[in-house]
Amino acid sequence: MTKTPIVNVVDDIITYASKAGASDIHFDPRENYLMVRIRIDGDLQDYTKIPKMYERNLITRIKLIANMNITESRLPQDGSIKGAIKGINLETRVSTLPTNEGEKCVIRILDYSRSLEGIETLGFNEDNFKKLEKMIEEPNGIILITGATGSGKSTTVYSILQVLNKKETNIITVEDPIEMNIEGLNQVQVNSEIGLDFATVLRSILRQDPNIILIGEIRDSETAKIAVRASITGHLVLSTIHTNNSLSTIERLLDMNVERYLLSSALSGIISQKLAKMICPHCRIKEETTPYQKKVFKMALGKDVNEIYNANPNGCDKCNNGYHGRIAIQEVLEINDEIRNALNEEDLEKDDLNKLVYTSDVITMLQDGLLKVLDGSTSFDEIYRIIDVDDDLDVYCKIRGIEYNENHNIEKKQEESKEKEDEIL
Repeated sequence: MTKTPIVNVVDDIITYASKAGASDIHFDPRENYLMVRIRIDGDLQDYTKIPKMYERNLITRIKLIANMNITESRLPQDGSIKGAIKGINLETRVSTLPTNEGEKCVIRILDYSRSLEGIETLGFNEDNFKKLEKMIEEPNGIILITGATGSGKSTTVYSILQVLNKKETNIITVEDPIEMNIEGLNQVQVNSEIGLDFATVLRSILRQDPNIILIGEIRDSETAKIAVRASITGHLVLSTIHTNNSLSTIERLLDMNVERYLLSSALSGIISQKLAKMICPHCRIKEETTPYQKKVFKMALGKDVNEIYNANPNGCDKCNNGYHGRIAIQEVLEINDEIRNALNEEDLEKDDLNKLVYTSDVITMLQDGLLKVLDGSTSFDEIYRIIDVDDDLDVYCKIRGIEYNENHNIEKKQEESKEKEDEIL
């Protein structure tokens, strides 16, 4: 370390993380050192410790190449690194945050390869893919892509835009920040400091004769209302929103005071997604299903499943503890006439809307996840980690009038406890 220039240390860390398929690099200040961690397949892993004496210079170097103010360490800053580092073309977003131990820095490595490969590579099952194709063929309406931060929403949005990007269409986007530059699109970067916010840009966009509008994210009531009105006046609108599923998305828009009659006629569909780690195909193992797993498959899919693939905890030279890469678990809701009519009713109860949504032909995230467990793409443990299985089954059973066994969760915990005992023994 003492013989290696700081410039080379930063370059080495960034290029290693990029080659390892990391999504983020964390520089965490500690009392006696700077901890460097990288996020691979959604999990943070310790990479190296850097002596405290080099911390300031290292963070300054990152700020320098990210075009940030190197003299300001008391306020959070955002920047970006674009260009080649050690022969690797990279595009990253950089964020710094002052903490009690020093400045924390996070570099997000932007990988657009999945977006460029097309929507057919995003893991949609056949039924969901047909619904998506139908939605984006509509000349107007609003399509929402929902999920938590880091759930692959941007990848899905840009994949859809690749399909829609034709010479006869005028596509305008308003984003904060612009995630990916696409030839043929008119992309606008929001700048709230000078009053260039989503609502202001959207009002101007409507005078620019657009066919398709992308709103980076619906964050407030005003943006939601303009987006909905734009879709009614003959535009196809794409946007993202931070919600967990189709039902909570509709509720969020109603909470934002979007008029029911507008929402019912504007909304075309909702794509909800989460990311699950993929099982390494080279070292995966087949195991018998536990009684709990059998019940979940039977109740959610109506199938008797005796064997499923699982990750090999020992892993191999091609994976990380049995996992490599991630796959999207999706729920695609196409708004039908029955749901539209229900949305117009002021006294619509949540349970009634729930029943309407989940008795339509929607494949829930739980069902999609379990289907991907069956084809060996991911593990049951991953689905259990990212989806509240017992809550979903409870709702599923209430809607269909099936008696729900409240002991499921207890059984699952008993199985986990038994597994731990076996490991200790």
